[in-house]
Amino acid sequence: MDGIAINNDGGKSGGQLRVALSHRETINALPPGFEGDLADNAILAVALELQRNSIPKYPVVVVSKDTNLRIKADALGLAAMDYETDKVDVEGIYTGAREVLVSAETMAEMFQHGGIPVEAADGSLLPNEVLTLVDSSRPSHTALAIVDGNHRKIVPLEKLPYVGISRIQARNREQKFAFEILMRDEIKLVTLVGQAGTGKTLLAIAAGLHKVADEGIYSRLLIARPVIPMGKDIGYLPGDMTEKLTPWMQPLYDNFDLMMGTQDNRDKPAHWRRGHEELMERGLLQIEALTYIRGRTIPNQFLVVDEAQNLTPHEVKTILTRAGEGTKIILTGDPDQIDNPYVDAASNGLMYAVERFRGEPLAAHVTLLKGERSPLADRAAALL
Repeated sequence: MDGIAINNDGGKSGGQLRVALSHRETINALPPGFEGDLADNAILAVALELQRNSIPKYPVVVVSKDTNLRIKADALGLAAMDYETDKVDVEGIYTGAREVLVSAETMAEMFQHGGIPVEAADGSLLPNEVLTLVDSSRPSHTALAIVDGNHRKIVPLEKLPYVGISRIQARNREQKFAFEILMRDEIKLVTLVGQAGTGKTLLAIAAGLHKVADEGIYSRLLIARPVIPMGKDIGYLPGDMTEKLTPWMQPLYDNFDLMMGTQDNRDKPAHWRRGHEELMERGLLQIEALTYIRGRTIPNQFLVVDEAQNLTPHEVKTILTRAGEGTKIILTGDPDQIDNPYVDAASNGLMYAVERFRGEPLAAHVTLLKGERSPLADRAAALL
């Protein structure tokens, strides 16, 4: 079979697409350890058969996102490589923030008039980029600001003593930046990236709770996370859907306990409820797995997707295209803590979304740098 010609952009030929089948004898001739009816072994058998019959100037290469399959191919003497199209440059990834030198007069004008044109500081600034303005004559004199995505002005950050009923306060500059983009309703997509303990999930939940329970901007706070274990899966879990999801969602429950002071249930009356339980009973909060999100339309909700570094770019696209009218989506995650074997720091959906939405007026991003969970957690994240 000659296959079907593939045309690249511009009409240039991209080769031939055809389906190749392996013979049972080729599969049976694979070395020990490659026996059985595994699809991986059938793929490798096809590649080996093609390699034996290929023209030298057309080498056979196995392209897969499955690291284990690439290792098997290498063991059999086959060239193997990862799928590169959806990878991002991790070293040059967009941080969402930068420092800008301005004159003392420019800084004073921003506070006096509530904003200055972007061109007064740096014309290359992107919409919703967060800034540390530094006085060029006195570097110790700084101010925090953001590029207003709609009006192309630099405006000072809102001064929030705490956020809503949770009373969570920002402890460092990046957390102040995060709260700013979380609280701006015109920003419909927020991505928060940072190592363990920097407060990504806590900040997102605190802002969402404030927007839902205090301001009533959104009808519900919806929190979801992928069901991917850190280590070996423990298998079947008994109980109904809520009971099955409890081990996966426990980190979220911990955040609500911290915000609402319900960590300790000792000596509590029979009607006592943990923080998240009361919110769920009132219909203000829903916590679920991402497994069944396809096909849904999610209008007027504050959607937090935790552990988004374990999602593929296709899965992130599926989630973002579920957003209905008035919905805001927050993706949080740490690209250094990936449990999904089919993605890495350069190909996961979170970093892909950060790079693809760079400069979009509807989106904003902040990279959190300083751990605030505990001194031990901060040092462990840095050293291990």
